[in-house]
Amino acid sequence: MRYLPHTDSDIAAMLKVIGAGSTDDLFANIPEAVRSGRKMDLPPAMSEWDLRARMEALAAECPDCKFFLGAGKYDHYIPAVVTNLLERSELLTSYTPYQPEVSQGTLQAVYEYQTLTARLLGLEISNASMYDGASALAESLLMATRIRKKSKGKIVLSSLIHPSYGQVVKTYFRPTPFEITFLPALADGRTDVSALADMDDVVAVAVQSPNFFGCLEDLAGIGSLVGQTEAIFVTCFTEPLAFGLYQPPGTQGAAIACGEGGSLGLPPAYGGPGLGMLATKMDYVRRMPGRVVGKTTDANGKEGFVLTLATREQHIRRARATSNICTNSNFCAIAAAVYMACLGKIGFRELARLNYDKTEYLKQQLRRAGMALPFGAPTFNEFVVKLPPGFERKHAELAASSGIVAGLPLAEWYPDLADHYLLCVTEKITRADMDHLIKEVSE
Repeated sequence: MRYLPHTDSDIAAMLKVIGAGSTDDLFANIPEAVRSGRKMDLPPAMSEWDLRARMEALAAECPDCKFFLGAGKYDHYIPAVVTNLLERSELLTSYTPYQPEVSQGTLQAVYEYQTLTARLLGLEISNASMYDGASALAESLLMATRIRKKSKGKIVLSSLIHPSYGQVVKTYFRPTPFEITFLPALADGRTDVSALADMDDVVAVAVQSPNFFGCLEDLAGIGSLVGQTEAIFVTCFTEPLAFGLYQPPGTQGAAIACGEGGSLGLPPAYGGPGLGMLATKMDYVRRMPGRVVGKTTDANGKEGFVLTLATREQHIRRARATSNICTNSNFCAIAAAVYMACLGKIGFRELARLNYDKTEYLKQQLRRAGMALPFGAPTFNEFVVKLPPGFERKHAELAASSGIVAGLPLAEWYPDLADHYLLCVTEKITRADMDHLIKEVSE
């Protein structure tokens, strides 16, 4: 891609057109508190070959890290066939497939993604992807308000939903009359939903499983409880691989299931790009955000694929749009479809089982080494462990000296969990890696 920077005269001309005196005027609407307020400390300009050499030298300084870090982004192996198929020029495009006469391949690929997603989540219909898991949750809750035709009420979230997801939901609902309420945690690491019985005017209840602590929630029990009210039961996830081993949310009472699909063929890549997955019942399809690709037949009886529902602001009046998200993660969705199709049902289950078994090995070995595992609920891929006081300093040293990223310290989001770490194990972690970690934390 060519990079053509703007010259000072270009910038001055553009500012003049919009009536701004400087670039500071242009960004005046951004609060001071979130601006850096300092000049960027950039080195002198380099030639392309010098820049490449510099970047390669910096990359070489990075150790071959072993990541026991998940918390929403998981380091899974991506089979070469996924990458090779995605490099086909028919798929490697940012073009939005509005015109079915020139987009049949892309439309069919997205249709396959929707089919695989609906099967994975145990629901009837999936949309054609959204930005990421956090925005998919927020959009799902907005969708719940449309289903119940409510203009105010309570949106109830588990406190064990990914903290960043909770922040995004708060941001979405801040300008609305809806009240965001959080449910506390039980001692076993799952959500305490007992307060629901005393709540009035609840529009939606959202629970994550596996939750932020890696614990599996009793979705069937919560679904049954929510089903006795008028509230919509929304489940979210950060690790869809879990549904290769456990019952999908749609079979446990969820009306909407949503979350992050990055585990399905996408690298962590410094946090993005993401893939927002969302599936629901057919009864609610016209309340669903985003767009849906459908299969039909033309006048000659030949099978074809079209954008069936696209109630976004680009297509209809903004006030009547089900979502104002202006694009989707189309390419990421196709990557997920390729990944799921390549693994197949049996391969998906075997991979989930492998992740589960490895995680259980690390849990048991840490327990034998004297570490406390505070939560007794079953887990998948991730779990919380209490490590010796002062481990925080060693946590940083391990990353620098041995390339071991020993989990995520939880105190930032849960102050009462000082010295507690969220550890994650995927198929890329070997037994030797885990034994090495156990040795380091035990010393």
